[in-house]
Amino acid sequence: MLRYLAKDMDSRLTNSVLDIESPEEKLKAVFNNQFEFFNKNPHFLVTIFSDGLLEESKTINEAIMQIMGTKRKHLLHIIQQGQKEKQFIDTLVAEDLVHIIMGSFRLHILQWRLSNFSFDLKLKGNKLIANLLTLIHATKSIY
Repeated sequence: MLRYLAKDMDSRLTNSVLDIESPEEKLKAVFNNQFEFFNKNPHFLVTIFSDGLLEESKTINEAIMQIMGTKRKHLLHIIQQGQKEKQFIDTLVAEDLVHIIMGSFRLHILQWRLSNFSFDLKLKGNKLIANLLTLIHATKSIY
């Protein structure tokens, strides 16, 4: 199941940004794709967030690391593009921004799961994306 998720995620995230040029819009598309997927498939969250599974098997740990690596790869490309185009801050290296973004996403998904899926994942998720973009958006100099 975890291997399927990693392969499916790579394909979905690649396709979600194919026709998008703006790094900001790509970031939104990646997250909205994830929100839609988990809304339709919440059973995957039980596996991803099961601490007991993490301790059970090296193979399971590797599969979860593959999922994280897949997402990191996609986000890193977007953040690097945004920094190159001066849309995102460059005071932090892209890898650190990706770490912060992934942690925020993971916490959001975990809260949704722990609340028994009681809030609109995409609605609150889009607010999270907007807040993250505010934090990483490069400010324009007034001089």
